[in-house]
Amino acid sequence: MQQRYGYGYVRVSTDKQEELSPDSQENLIREYGKKNNIVILKIFFEIGVSGRSADKRPAFQEMIGSAKSKEHPVDVILVWKYSRFARNQEESIVYKSLLKKQNNVDVLSISEPLIDGPFGSLIERIIEWMDEYYSIRLSGEVFRGMKENAMRGAFQARPPLGYRISEQGKPPVIVPEEAELIRLIFHKYANEKLGFFDIARYLNSRGFLTAHGKPFERRSIEYIIQNPMYCGMIRWNRTHNASNEIKDPSEWIVVDGEHEPIISKELYEAAQERLRSTYKPSGTRPSSTYRHWLSGLLKCPDCGRTLTACTMRRRNGEKYSYFSCYGYSKGKCKKPNGISSLVLEKEVMNSLREILDTKTIEYELRNYEPVEITNEYQTLQKRLDGLIHKEERIKASYREGIDTLEEYRENKQLIQEERERLNSQLKELSDSESEKETAPDSQAMLKRVQSIYTILESDKYTTAQKNEALKQIVDKIIYNRRENTLKIYFFYYT
Repeated sequence: MQQRYGYGYVRVSTDKQEELSPDSQENLIREYGKKNNIVILKIFFEIGVSGRSADKRPAFQEMIGSAKSKEHPVDVILVWKYSRFARNQEESIVYKSLLKKQNNVDVLSISEPLIDGPFGSLIERIIEWMDEYYSIRLSGEVFRGMKENAMRGAFQARPPLGYRISEQGKPPVIVPEEAELIRLIFHKYANEKLGFFDIARYLNSRGFLTAHGKPFERRSIEYIIQNPMYCGMIRWNRTHNASNEIKDPSEWIVVDGEHEPIISKELYEAAQERLRSTYKPSGTRPSSTYRHWLSGLLKCPDCGRTLTACTMRRRNGEKYSYFSCYGYSKGKCKKPNGISSLVLEKEVMNSLREILDTKTIEYELRNYEPVEITNEYQTLQKRLDGLIHKEERIKASYREGIDTLEEYRENKQLIQEERERLNSQLKELSDSESEKETAPDSQAMLKRVQSIYTILESDKYTTAQKNEALKQIVDKIIYNRRENTLKIYFFYYT
């Protein structure tokens, strides 16, 4: 028997079907190679990966790329079953044909031997069709099972910040320290009217971390604010698994959960109402669709309608936006009031800079009733009290011989540094509360202007992010080109 060279491919999928372990598949492939005079050069492993899509299997792609190379390293690829190679019949045929016709490489199942000729190819296609049908049917059964669990309010995902799984099959339980942080975030957003950027920066400045142990970002706060789990609800089937795109809300399942809520439904709904009014105002477009960070805020000085943007190019190819009155394009305004973003950007930034320099600003006060008040001082104090228990644990570890003296000293030093930081934050909070009693509201407003100004002049933020940030303090902007005047209408929630 002529000697041949081959690769082995081992895949264990994510579903709970009956299949051999990776070690068992590898052993059977190597035994088959020895019996059939095939030298196994390498075995590629794909653990916990579905066979429905080839482009999501890096080891598979590496194997195909190597088999197709000019060196022609192998004559055959061995798998335990054809279902390990692919569960999508169309992809299976494409890759097998590509390997066979262009590189003369066969794909063989060691447990599903086929006869040569057309009849053998037909049997192979039938096996592939049955594998794909089984995969689709299994996927449907899994989906139905998860849907039934969701309808009952059962939790079936990784718990977010504020919760943990204490016992498999049981609802998540609250982590007290993290729950305080969640309440603080909702309080800052719904009651103090801070934006996502401001809340993230605030938390990071105080050493708080996400569930993954990383600093907070704008999207971290947005995810928390939109998650109904915190008010005792379960939300399931919100996104497509493959693309992570958000489905139509009619496809979501949102029901009362079996877990304990961290916040009230009233506070959660207050946050959602603010989210809807701030980021998706009635009759306006979402920020992600805007061409410029000033879009949606500029108003015509003559008719009051919105100035819309179109993209223009300078002679050097540089893009910019040109704003003109929407009413003029519809014959409802006498003046186009067109203005370039190159001019407007400088005027707006200069106006903000002047406000910060002179510390003088006019704004509209908007009242609101807080839904639930979170005592930030108590949150920090609880974290400080928690250090006493940490000290007791490291002492016990040292006494029981788990930690060395050096490790004990290092841990004690870390706790001391954290205690000093928390005490500093408590003092800072106490001082700021005192200032609130005597300082005029304009000081708080100026701080917000400074925060937004920093975002606008930075290259780290997208157009949509800058637009959303500006909407936290600006109601509208009117630029009168004839009189060369700019008026920014600020607002502040008290």
